[in-house]
Amino acid sequence: MLKDFSKIETFLVVARERGFSKASLKLGISQPAVTQQIRYLEEFLDTKLIDRKKNGIKLTSAGEELYKVALELESALVHAENQMLKIINKDITFNLGASFTIGNYILPGECLNTISKHINNDVKITIDVSKKIVEGVKDRSLDLGLIEAPIFDEDIVYRKWLEDELVLFSNTPLPREVNIEDLYNYEWVCREEGSHTRKIVSEKFQELGIKCKEFNVISEVNSSTALLNTIMRSKQNLERPIVSIISKYTILQEVANKQLFQSRIKGLNLTRSLYVISHKNNKSNPYIRSTIDYILSGKC
Repeated sequence: MLKDFSKIETFLVVARERGFSKASLKLGISQPAVTQQIRYLEEFLDTKLIDRKKNGIKLTSAGEELYKVALELESALVHAENQMLKIINKDITFNLGASFTIGNYILPGECLNTISKHINNDVKITIDVSKKIVEGVKDRSLDLGLIEAPIFDEDIVYRKWLEDELVLFSNTPLPREVNIEDLYNYEWVCREEGSHTRKIVSEKFQELGIKCKEFNVISEVNSSTALLNTIMRSKQNLERPIVSIISKYTILQEVANKQLFQSRIKGLNLTRSLYVISHKNNKSNPYIRSTIDYILSGKC
């Protein structure tokens, strides 16, 4: 007899993500652990549930039947969990930590309000660098964290949340795509040494042989907000635009209003994953589990 829902949950995520690797990122466990749980289910039911394909996975007929049953179980558990929260009805403050880009540009507004309504309690947000958010979740001063830099720790469970993209931007119109050689013709405002954004960009530039030391760097700033404001307030220069690289989420409104302009660098993929993190010993906490499920559902 199955004693918990975790293996069924793993099966559901594999089916939805159409692959074991993507499922492991969503669940915050290793790929071998995902494979082991699926194998356990297949042995328990004495039938094959999933066929691996070159481009993903395919459910067998038995797998399709289990998927229908698993969806019903999931729905019942979500309903039961919500009922439990009503019974508990604690007057608490849920402590949520977020890195700067997430806390300042992705979460504000309706998202925080909907989380608060979902758990029927106040939500307090702490905004800091990813390292500090991980430390807060580890020492349990934070119930949950949202980070952009996967600083892995054995006490922390990591779940992939959103895909972010770093884009080239300026207050001067840019072509939709620029060539690598064009980068040397711009004036640059850079993030400080040690920032996650700078680390990603530097590593990608090195892979393509782009020499940052030959850029015309006019200043460095220590946050995405400072970077945004610096470019916004700079004098437009059509011959040598002032540029930098930032999360697409940070400048969504300004790009829509044509106050800023974004571009992509030809041949360079600057995507990164954002994560939801929690302490491994808080898996059974109904408030934390419910909030994680709510955020990962895309409703926030």
